[in-house]
Amino acid sequence: MKTDTSEKGLEALIVAGMTGRTSAPSGGGFSEEPEPFVGLHNWLLGNPKDYDRAWTVDLVQLRAFVGSTQRPLVEAFDLDNDSPARQKFLARLQGEIGKRGVIDVLRHGAKHGAHDVDLFYGTPSPGNAKAAERFALNRFSVTRQLRYSRDDTAHALDLALFINGLPIATFELKNSLTKQTVEDAVEQYKRDRDPREKLFEFGRCIVHLAVDDAQVKFCTQLKGKASWFLPFNKGWNDGAGNPPNPTGIKTDYLWKDILTPLSLTDIIENYAQIVERKDPKTNRTKRDQLFPRFHQLDVVRKLLADAKAKGAGRRVLIQHSAGSGKSNSIAWLAHQLVRLANGGGQVFDSVVVVTDRRILDQQIRDTIKQFAQVGATVGHAEHSGDLRRFIADGKKIIITTVQKFPFILDDIGAQHKDRRFAILIDEAHSSQGGKAAAALNAALTGAEDGNEDETVEDKINAIMEQRKMLPNASYFAFTATPKNKTLEIFGEPFPEGDVVKHRPFHSYTMKQAIQEGFILDVLRYYTPVNSYYRLVKTVDEDPEFDTKRATRKLRRYVESNDHAIRLKAEIMVDHFHEQVLALNKIGGQARAMVVTSGIERAIQYYQAVSAYLVERKSPYRAIVAFSGEHEFCGVKVSEASLNGFPSKDIVDQIETDPYRFLICADKFQTGYDQPLLHSMYVDKALSGIKAVQTLSRLNRAHPQKYDTFVLDFMNDTETIRASFDKFYRTTILSDETDPNRLHDLKATLDGYQVYDPAQIDQLVGLYLSGADRDQLDPILDACVTTYNDSLDEDGQVDFKGKAKAFARTYAFISAILPYTTGMGKALDLIELLAAKAAGAARGRPLQGNSRSHRYGQLPRGEAGRAKSAIVRSRRGNRSHPSRRRRPQGRTPTQSAVKYHSKLQRSLRQHHMGGHRSYSSPDRHRDPRQGCGQRGLSEREVKLRQTERPDRTRQSAGWRNHRADEGRHRTVQAVQR
Repeated sequence: MKTDTSEKGLEALIVAGMTGRTSAPSGGGFSEEPEPFVGLHNWLLGNPKDYDRAWTVDLVQLRAFVGSTQRPLVEAFDLDNDSPARQKFLARLQGEIGKRGVIDVLRHGAKHGAHDVDLFYGTPSPGNAKAAERFALNRFSVTRQLRYSRDDTAHALDLALFINGLPIATFELKNSLTKQTVEDAVEQYKRDRDPREKLFEFGRCIVHLAVDDAQVKFCTQLKGKASWFLPFNKGWNDGAGNPPNPTGIKTDYLWKDILTPLSLTDIIENYAQIVERKDPKTNRTKRDQLFPRFHQLDVVRKLLADAKAKGAGRRVLIQHSAGSGKSNSIAWLAHQLVRLANGGGQVFDSVVVVTDRRILDQQIRDTIKQFAQVGATVGHAEHSGDLRRFIADGKKIIITTVQKFPFILDDIGAQHKDRRFAILIDEAHSSQGGKAAAALNAALTGAEDGNEDETVEDKINAIMEQRKMLPNASYFAFTATPKNKTLEIFGEPFPEGDVVKHRPFHSYTMKQAIQEGFILDVLRYYTPVNSYYRLVKTVDEDPEFDTKRATRKLRRYVESNDHAIRLKAEIMVDHFHEQVLALNKIGGQARAMVVTSGIERAIQYYQAVSAYLVERKSPYRAIVAFSGEHEFCGVKVSEASLNGFPSKDIVDQIETDPYRFLICADKFQTGYDQPLLHSMYVDKALSGIKAVQTLSRLNRAHPQKYDTFVLDFMNDTETIRASFDKFYRTTILSDETDPNRLHDLKATLDGYQVYDPAQIDQLVGLYLSGADRDQLDPILDACVTTYNDSLDEDGQVDFKGKAKAFARTYAFISAILPYTTGMGKALDLIELLAAKAAGAARGRPLQGNSRSHRYGQLPRGEAGRAKSAIVRSRRGNRSHPSRRRRPQGRTPTQSAVKYHSKLQRSLRQHHMGGHRSYSSPDRHRDPRQGCGQRGLSEREVKLRQTERPDRTRQSAGWRNHRADEGRHRTVQAVQR
């Protein structure tokens, strides 16, 4: 018999690994007594016929568990008969799951009438034989092809996992050998799994898993097209994905290591949770269900195992990038360290968390709340005597600030030598500068002033060096970008030749975070001012570019050495208005940061930017940020006096209009998370860690954030590249991009004669007018036929490679220089054609890949230009956000079409006259948002519009982009 390489074969492989069999034993046998948990054969094989769709339980497994553990309840609830008593119990059980979630019901059971019902027995403590016996009675079962719906009875999940009859996880499986990937599984969840089905309601399952033979993704709450799936991969070569597996398929760690009964029990007891958070701005409460990502689970488990084996007295460095979820990792670690025990008893008596982040404080409280009374467990050490008092009161987790850290260490070493402590240091999100850093410096040195480049990480290192290693304390330092001194103090030593080097205990790299879409690549469009000028200078020779007033300013800056702050401020403001706001970046919400070399320079920039904003009649304003008071032109000034509001409000104010520019002097350059930051203008020497931390302020993801931009007036490409090389290697496009390359690429593509100019004009004209898909496909199909018939294999490969390079180069250059209509039109057709050809080659519609992002985007060429202009037209002209009224009697579609016509005439007559082409490179998702979705291909978008004609016309000409009608980035499809 041949090897089964189908999706069904993968399903059988997983089930065989979990249960030891792929089909039911003859004569039934689904209620067999569970065997002791040994090896992988420790799951029972469930029968899909035993699943009750109304109550979302496996009745046979539930009855078997209750019967073997709480026999009197079988009779009390009449579980053997479909009676009113059983219906009442099942209704009560499902009501509790709907209200509290299955995680809490498994942990704490349910009450029904006079009875307390245990529904799960947790991990037995060492040496507790009775608890071990109870745990062995749990029934972990896996069911194949589960038909879950009462209405759509043909719909079936590939696999479903149950604990004692309660569903906890679902699977959708795909197989690359049948040309389907994990993204197809994700898409199946989004399109075919109705979140209104009882099984998919919030909290009824712990996790939903999309799995193929190379990758795993998970989601904790299905929301249709807005479902947000996160990677659950080990990582490979410091990036995304999974390493080759010499003993099986790449993803078998999921069922061999993660979903074993003991491991799954650990996740339920210590990681998975539902948290409620109130938004202080809207006062609304939001419920989120958490499930650990692979690296979070991995690092916490490895740290616990290390501490259990080696006890107190360790120094450990955890290098986890921004976007890794360090807050949850620290919270999960803190509450488990408190209960960690080995043969000698409790490993630690107390856990001290050093942080300046309020969000981490809250997350620790949310985590502890699941297991113990927060007030009795968590305390805040504000003074040197607090530690002694908290220990006397029995508080296990003590949260303190960086400023109090030296006093805590002194107390631990002098007064509590007989106790053992775990100290968790949250360095990466250190204080944003100012008073906190000054207070710590004064505590350490007795002096009020210190090196302005000295970070909180430096200060903690100084504390550690000044105070001898305490044998009764272990240190766990979390940071994204450790300095060499930090590695020496906290890292693991290893020999390399004759030299002893240090490395982190665990790492989640910046490269992996970027590839998995949790942060953006800030170097992708990093541009030194000389490179910027070299690109802009082409306006003199190339009619394809638009000549703007900003070009003359830039030439004056570079060629005349006129480095006046006013001139640089104008270049910054013009670029932000014309290349960021005009292109509707981050849905029109983009902000900019100006990084200056000192307080006086920041104030000068603030005045210059503010004056020029008024001069160009911009509705936007700037905020300045620096520490303390400063004498400027003979007058004492502060942030509050210049901004007109207290310093503590800066973080909130920059998120609201009219504020769009944040001008900083050694503040907000580390530990500041603001997803709306899109552009950065640097006028300060940066290198090493400082460069990485400063530029990384732009990397936070947002549902509508597809790129970032850095214009650097002070540093060069090599310095910045060298600074980032330690953390990840990347290509800085400004260093290698020749504007003429775009013409060369287009000429090569034109030379293949796959399309002709008439087809370009016809396609773009139809697209802009909102034509239905059936009018576009004949043009694209004709081009695809030419592509398939006229080009040999080498020609097809070269065409696709050039198309990818054309789109990538256009994306970068159009962020700086606006092209006229011809280039944008060509981009529209080439991207649609590439998508069509790629889909045809596979014989199926274009699907996303592991790096396609979850939010839609505007088109990037001529269509994008027009659609961006429509968005702006609703707010008025580019320099003012006031909204226009639509003329009476005109529909949105008519207004849009008329605007398109005016725009096209304007483009032809005035060579783009101030309008910019929309460039949208990599899309990224934000873990903190609800959920995103895979972008859709143009074909899929048009197909949906033809299916919903009542919405087609509106969306074609008027509405801004929506997440559930996004466009797939075809460049990445070509890569596939």
